[in-house]
Amino acid sequence: MIADDIATLTPRDESEACAVVAEARGRGESLDVVGGGSRAGFGRPPEGARRLSSARLDGIVFHEPAEMVLRAKAGTPLATIEAALEAHSQMLPFEPIDHRALYGGGEPTIGGLAAINASGPRRVSAGAARDSVIGLRLVNGRGEAITTGGRVMKNVAGLDLVKLNCGAFGTLGFLTEATVKLLPKPESEATIVIRRLDDARAIAAMTAALGSPFGVSGAAMLSPGMGREFSRTFLRVEGVVASVDHRAEKMLALLAEFGAERVLKGEDSRRLWRAVRDVEFLAEPRARAVWRVGVRASRAVEFLARLGPRALAHLFDCGGGLVWLSTEPTPADAAAVRAALAPLGGHATLVRAPEALRAAIDVFQPQPPALSALTRRVKAAFDPDGVFNRGRMYAGI
Repeated sequence: MIADDIATLTPRDESEACAVVAEARGRGESLDVVGGGSRAGFGRPPEGARRLSSARLDGIVFHEPAEMVLRAKAGTPLATIEAALEAHSQMLPFEPIDHRALYGGGEPTIGGLAAINASGPRRVSAGAARDSVIGLRLVNGRGEAITTGGRVMKNVAGLDLVKLNCGAFGTLGFLTEATVKLLPKPESEATIVIRRLDDARAIAAMTAALGSPFGVSGAAMLSPGMGREFSRTFLRVEGVVASVDHRAEKMLALLAEFGAERVLKGEDSRRLWRAVRDVEFLAEPRARAVWRVGVRASRAVEFLARLGPRALAHLFDCGGGLVWLSTEPTPADAAAVRAALAPLGGHATLVRAPEALRAAIDVFQPQPPALSALTRRVKAAFDPDGVFNRGRMYAGI
């Protein structure tokens, strides 16, 4: 094991990671879990005495194209994995968001995307990361190595520890390996474009498309000012060329009443969806806070109306069930987001903000007392002494 600086520990393998964690536990220290550094600004500010990095846990353990499954060490760059998949015309089903547009710098890793359940526009058809991550290896807060899941989808009996850890932001354990189920890469894609719809009509068009039999794999809307002076609504279909062409034609007819008349194909379509996936349209100005709000599509317009002018810019993804928006980075604006959402249900996550604001407010949706008590019990079961990412998600946990 080496220390790349005075505060960062980089174990070479799982056994060294176990030793590091056991030592930290014995000393009563907390450790901040880090991967490639591309999401360092996500969550509450770090509180650990030292950092524990997966940087040296690098490499694909196995890739079996015929079974469409891959296992890699947690610190393996996502670029390495995608290059291996590209050689076999395969892909990660959940289209993981790359946060570098919002934060800048770093290198996304497979451990990082599993830890935060990183998912993108294809979630509407293929599910989230936690639906494709089928196995994990991790070190718990006692310094013990744990294996959960396996190499097939139907491998869970009892508590699903894979799904529990996907989205736990490293608070339950230090991930060392992840196994993911893959999909064939689509041969072709096409995106229907509808211009100048207001928010309500855009959600109506996306709802109609997602309810159709044409296999929509992306449904998003960009507000005026995001690349054009008018709004644009996008519906994506993917598959073999003949099928995509047929379904795109049917979609144009289905959405004619909304003004659908243009189709993007090839690299133009792919470039657009990368930008939607990575929320590039809210990356600037960098001083603004960025929120990710999950709400029923039927209530999204009401949510924005209740928030009013505090929503400086917004876009819809997942058919309107996901609202990305920017606000001023103040406690008052954060309180307004929570208040606007409260009567509608859903959850709001502060994805980007200055450290002072992230320390002062709830970054993740506040939990009711019963759920907070359950969260504490789960944390205690995995990490009884609070070694990992103390306070990263919720203060005091």
